[in-house]
Amino acid sequence: MYTISQLFIYPIKSLGGFEVSSAHLTDRGLLYDRRLMLVDLDGQFLTQRKYATMSLLQTAIVNCDLIVYPKSYPADKLILSLHPESGYSMKVKIWDDECNAQLVSDAADEWFSKKLGMQCRLVYMPDEAIRKVDKRYAIDNEITNFSDDYPLMIIGQASLDDLNNRLDKPIPMNRFRPNIVFTGGEAFDEDLMAHIRINKIDLFGVKLCARCVITTIDQTNATKAKEPLKTLAGYRMANNNIYFGQNILYKQTGVIATGDSIEMITSKPPVVFNETA
Repeated sequence: MYTISQLFIYPIKSLGGFEVSSAHLTDRGLLYDRRLMLVDLDGQFLTQRKYATMSLLQTAIVNCDLIVYPKSYPADKLILSLHPESGYSMKVKIWDDECNAQLVSDAADEWFSKKLGMQCRLVYMPDEAIRKVDKRYAIDNEITNFSDDYPLMIIGQASLDDLNNRLDKPIPMNRFRPNIVFTGGEAFDEDLMAHIRINKIDLFGVKLCARCVITTIDQTNATKAKEPLKTLAGYRMANNNIYFGQNILYKQTGVIATGDSIEMITSKPPVVFNETA
């Protein structure tokens, strides 16, 4: 039996997220998850891949406000609306996609530019903005927010435990930035999830998650190392990618919560790893 043990929301792409006990699954991901994003002055998205110090900025939702603050100095906070309405928009680029986004405010741009030491802008994805998931893996023209490609990502706690048993120094789950963490079963059971059900919501594992250098960034101090990619490459590599976690699409919307059971409806064959390693 699988059970949701943790749920995470990341309101601003590539900044620190936080854990919640329940979340509303919308048409493009968990409510408030990655609806905001930092871009450069040309509209190109910013992530920890290039700017590791983004990991040092933490988000929180308090009442109806989004709070952002440096992890080292919580008193220096920026307070934002969860539904900003500036009236100004711009084209933004995220991977191979381009879509319209709404500028949040000059004050937000100034705050983030100062904290990151570069000129940048904070943008919001309004409801009318449509960004479709990778059509090669789409089931029914699903849309997503400012996530990399898909609205949800799931990882089993047993998978992280397996990895940590191979590392000299264990790492926390925040290196992998999942939305759903579950307990029960064996390591990497998420690989096998073709069709699962949570609270009458049908979810589908469509693609294993290829991991990048963000997993090597310590989220408390922005330092980089070789792990865990070095170790994962030894047993989780296929087609020159290192995989950990699975990307999820779904049919219905609704509320999911920690403690909810995850029912495996259908499974798929295990991936053969390291054939190209």
